[in-house]
Amino acid sequence: MAKHKKVVIKPKKRGQKPIVFERGKLKRMLGLREDEKIPEDKKRAALAGKFGPKVKKMAVFAFSGALAQGRKTAAKNRKKKTSRTRKKRK
Repeated sequence: MAKHKKVVIKPKKRGQKPIVFERGKLKRMLGLREDEKIPEDKKRAALAGKFGPKVKKMAVFAFSGALAQGRKTAAKNRKKKTSRTRKKRK
């Protein structure tokens, strides 16, 4: 089994604590392999707390917390970059 790496997200503002989490731990707690996508029903169950309070906390962090916000921002920035490059080509 591969060693799971802890990830640290540095705070952007002064006074905030760094965010530390283990990559792939939520999938392991839900009984999935790392290469599998989390099914919608398991995602809803985890957010509802049916897998326990620790899994609920991880699910909130991943699906509607800091990680989700970062993914949304990254996706938005990718869309902006592609629209700029298309205008330059014409």
